[in-house]
Amino acid sequence: MSAGLIILDRDGVINEDSIEFIRSPEQWLAFPQALEAIARLHQAGWTLAVATNQSGIARGYFDEATLEAMHDRMHREVEAAGGRIAHVVYSPHGPDDDSDTRKPKPGLLYQIRDLCRLECLDEAWMVGDSLRDLQAGQAAGCRTALVLTGKGEITRGDLDQLERPEEVVITDSLLDFANRLLSDDPTMTDPAR
Repeated sequence: MSAGLIILDRDGVINEDSIEFIRSPEQWLAFPQALEAIARLHQAGWTLAVATNQSGIARGYFDEATLEAMHDRMHREVEAAGGRIAHVVYSPHGPDDDSDTRKPKPGLLYQIRDLCRLECLDEAWMVGDSLRDLQAGQAAGCRTALVLTGKGEITRGDLDQLERPEEVVITDSLLDFANRLLSDDPTMTDPAR
């Protein structure tokens, strides 16, 4: 029996981000605390999935085979830490493309919903470090959490751009999110506390 679904952004949440884009498996560097968090959540019965914008494909910085190699490395490192990511979905589109899958639109989250055979996402979490992660999560009906890794500190100053900023749980890192969720921290169900 699954404890539920947690959808993670990738860059800045699971691994280090770069303004130059993560372009190869060698540049994909996991946050050790994120690997620990994924392992703890998986072992507690949560299903974990990744929804990531990868406009580097549209920009010609890398191809889908290279992205697949990055994700192979991610899976290996997560599994070596004792975790598992059930699904990885991505949008290869650029910011000027009209795509339903590029966050802040919720298309990627709906793909995960369908892969998990869920009716809705109102019990799921969307965890990200950018405004568009949170916007996609809210649009899909997810509970939302902002991690302060990656772009998270900058994003914290922009939460007033969300329709429901008071619903966003703010955590220091993915490990902080996992620790609070697994300890039944009341602020996880009522962020205003």
